[in-house]
Amino acid sequence: MPRMVRGLAAIAVACLTAGGVTLASAQSGGPLGVGRQMLAEDNPGELWIDRGKKIFHQKRGPKNASLERCDFGIGPGKLEGAYAALPRYFSDTDMVQDLDSRLVTCMVALQGYKAEELAKSAMGNLDRMSDMEALAAYVASRSNGMKMNVRLSHQKEYDAYKAGEYIFYRRNGPTDFACVTCHGENSKRIRLQDLPNMTDRKQLQDVVTTWPAYLGTQSNLRTMQWRLKICYWQMRMPDLPYLSDVTTALTSYLNYQGNGAVINMPGVKR
Repeated sequence: MPRMVRGLAAIAVACLTAGGVTLASAQSGGPLGVGRQMLAEDNPGELWIDRGKKIFHQKRGPKNASLERCDFGIGPGKLEGAYAALPRYFSDTDMVQDLDSRLVTCMVALQGYKAEELAKSAMGNLDRMSDMEALAAYVASRSNGMKMNVRLSHQKEYDAYKAGEYIFYRRNGPTDFACVTCHGENSKRIRLQDLPNMTDRKQLQDVVTTWPAYLGTQSNLRTMQWRLKICYWQMRMPDLPYLSDVTTALTSYLNYQGNGAVINMPGVKR
C-alpha cells in the first residue's frame, strides 16, 4: 500500500471527521466526491477486516487462546449485531464499554495480555498495522446492514449518555471549543474537510454508522477511539487516554443518536 505524506495538514480536521461515503455522495459532482467514490468502490479498509478475522480466530497471547469466546453483549462468540448495540453495560466489568474497551477486556481475560501493553500498540502508523484496529474492524463489520440499536436500559448506560451529551456541548480548554463549535451548523468546512452538523440527526447518523473507517491521509483504518483522541488534540486539550471514560461517554451519546440508521463500514474519510 503506498505511503502518503505525513504532517499536520493530514489531520487538520476538527472534532469528528465527515460522514464518509454517504455524506460525500451529496458532493459527487465535484472532484472531492469523485475521489471518495473511487476509494469506496475499492475500499482499502477491507484489508483490515480480513486481517482482523484471522487474528480473532487465531490462538494468541500468554494463554494461547482465540477470541472466539468473547462476549460482546449477546453471548460468547456471537458477533452479528453486537457492534450495533455498543456501547453497553457489561455486568462482568460493571462498566459501560465501547468496542475497543470490550476487546481489551476479552484479550486480557481470555488471552492473558496486559491492558497497558495493548494500549501502547492500539493505534497503528504508516509502518505498522494495529491488531486492535483490525479486530475492531472485523467485529464491527459483522453488523453491516443492521440498524444502530444502542439502549439506555441500565442506569450506567443512561449516565454515560448524559455525560457524553454534556461533553459534546461544553466548551473547554485554551481555545474555548466544544464539539458543537465545529459541528453545530450546516455548510461549515476546514480547508478541504466538510464538517457535518452533528445536531442534525441525519448528518450525525451518516457519521457514526461509517466508523471504523479508512483514512486516506493516514493510509490506515481508524476507530472512534482515534477520532476522539485527535479531536481533543485539535482543541488543544490534554491528551485523551486510550479507553478513557470521556471516549465511552461521547460514543454512547453519538451512537444512541444514530439509532435506526444502517451500519455501513468501513467508511472512507479524507
